[in-house]
Amino acid sequence: MVRLHPEIAEVAQQFVRVRLTRIEGMDLRRFEFDYDVTWYAFFLNADETIYGRYGGRDARGAESRFSWKGLRYALERALEQHQHPPPPVRLAGKPLRAEDYPSAKQHRGCIHCHNINEFRRAAELASGTWHRDGIWVYPLPENVGLVIDNDAGDRIQAVLANSPAARAGLRAGDRLVRLNGYSVASFADVSYALHKAPAQGSIPIIWERSGQVQHGELRVSAGWRKTNVTWRPSLLDLLPALPIAGEDLSPAEKAQLGLKREQSALRLVGRLHESLIRAGLQPGDVLLAVDGVTLQGPGENLLAYVRQNYLVGDTITLQVLRNGKRLEVRYPLR
Repeated sequence: MVRLHPEIAEVAQQFVRVRLTRIEGMDLRRFEFDYDVTWYAFFLNADETIYGRYGGRDARGAESRFSWKGLRYALERALEQHQHPPPPVRLAGKPLRAEDYPSAKQHRGCIHCHNINEFRRAAELASGTWHRDGIWVYPLPENVGLVIDNDAGDRIQAVLANSPAARAGLRAGDRLVRLNGYSVASFADVSYALHKAPAQGSIPIIWERSGQVQHGELRVSAGWRKTNVTWRPSLLDLLPALPIAGEDLSPAEKAQLGLKREQSALRLVGRLHESLIRAGLQPGDVLLAVDGVTLQGPGENLLAYVRQNYLVGDTITLQVLRNGKRLEVRYPLR
């Protein structure tokens, strides 16, 4: 018998608990989730009506959005929904399983969840329907200005200034009721609702403040989904690495060169990668910006910026300082 964590033991006993260790055979139309995460839970009834979800992460780590109190909270909200379940959702068409993708036929060994994203991308590339914006899946709540309480996933802990949430009038302490038409009780619920939202336009949102239900819209513009995807195993073949070894300039060196103290500035040291030499870079060059974008903090932030914002095959312009002169170097990412 599996021993349950004390925080969730009492409420979890009210569920029939099923652990699935293989993705094969599951209908992905129903069990749709962020396939790059390491663990995910669905709360559903016998006819497979989904009450809610729990799971998800960000670039900080696999458990960055997890808490036992938060899981208990989501379980309790699911039990409340079970008292008055919505009508069952009937799926049209044929089931879609991981093993149905053409690429799965050539896959050796077990199919891992992140392989589904790879199979899907291969199918879209083959049909000519793939678009690079497809890598921005399951956006973070912060992308629309919402900081969600880890222990109570429908509570707004903070609202970021000048964000869609702030412009919609939401405040810290508000309780989310529905987002993009989906009920909310966890980070996973919020992320899934945002995953289903449009690339730009408006996202309907309902929240409660002091017992009063309020309605509004989150107005989002193109690019709002973008976030740090470097942790995603399904994207490892798409994410570039800038093969630069360097050292940060000291504050005195920055002052001498007329740079701000906080600006990222990385001096290229050691033997340069052949691709850098072919592009025209030299040892001793100081990397200042990528495509005109300057950053603050350590110079490695410039390297991280490339990995977070570009894909293999893109060509970027590196701004460097050499012997007191600013130069631009075009570099194809691989």
